[in-house]
Amino acid sequence: MTHNQWQPNASLDTLKARASLMATLRAFFADRQVLEVETPLLSQGTVTDPHLDNFATRFVGPGAADGQQLYLQTSPEFAMKRLLAAGSGPIYQLGKAFRNEEVGRHHNPEFTLLEWYRPGFNRRQLMSEVDELLQISLNTKPAEVLSYQQVFLIHLDCDPLSATIDELQQLAREHNLADAAEDENHRDTLLQLLFSFVIEPQIGRQRPCMVELFPASQAALARLNSQDNRVAERFEVYYRGIELANGFHELTDADEQRRRFEQDNALRQQLGKSEQPIDERFLAALAQGLPDCSGVALGVDRLVMLALNARSLTEVISFEVGRA
Repeated sequence: MTHNQWQPNASLDTLKARASLMATLRAFFADRQVLEVETPLLSQGTVTDPHLDNFATRFVGPGAADGQQLYLQTSPEFAMKRLLAAGSGPIYQLGKAFRNEEVGRHHNPEFTLLEWYRPGFNRRQLMSEVDELLQISLNTKPAEVLSYQQVFLIHLDCDPLSATIDELQQLAREHNLADAAEDENHRDTLLQLLFSFVIEPQIGRQRPCMVELFPASQAALARLNSQDNRVAERFEVYYRGIELANGFHELTDADEQRRRFEQDNALRQQLGKSEQPIDERFLAALAQGLPDCSGVALGVDRLVMLALNARSLTEVISFEVGRA
């Protein structure tokens, strides 16, 4: 520790600009009569996504004398959907989320997430609302919309819905990703590798780019497309080399969601990771009846970074993990 590590990362002028942007976000939803909510940061259940790692702690107190495992949430999604199932109507949350992963220009283990849900909205309606928010908060031009299949055809001359493992590995070798891809036999990991290192740097440079209709195997919590079940009702938003948001037309089938969670845990075992406890309260809410809705999570620290032309997240947050 050096003598000046007590000082914040961000300047006071930056923190004032950040506060102003947060006020803009709240005004955006107040104008649309979307209710602000708060949900627990600690939960007994957590995500099963093989590519997400969480922080765990133990609660000791009444009813848990021997200690109870609790998890810091990687996103407020499950609890917010329980509110939707309880009849909340449109809701948003502006708060902290936690991921036990890398630290870098675009990553900090503790970060601020804006997540909102719109009952009655389909994928395209929510994408339009995300576009409006970006135009207001970042003064961007209207976003470009491309399918996942289109961006692979444009930038890699490859159809991601039909390419073989051998073809994806060959593409990885051609783009200097051989070390990561040579022994990789999981199709989605190879696709993600090519997307992250080859496609992502080339899209959304002049205006935001929304990539929609991800492969069904990457649906996560999205429903499958009714016209083409090879793809899911999922979209992501990219701008100036940064992934900003991830949205779904939400899956409402509790049985299918449980199957995906169990499939995730099986893959976690294959990868040498521990299984995660499935959030049974979330599945009970789905079984009770989640309204037809779309939802999206947007990284606020990255949004501030873009708004202020900062080079790193550490310039726009008060204390990054090294100074926490």
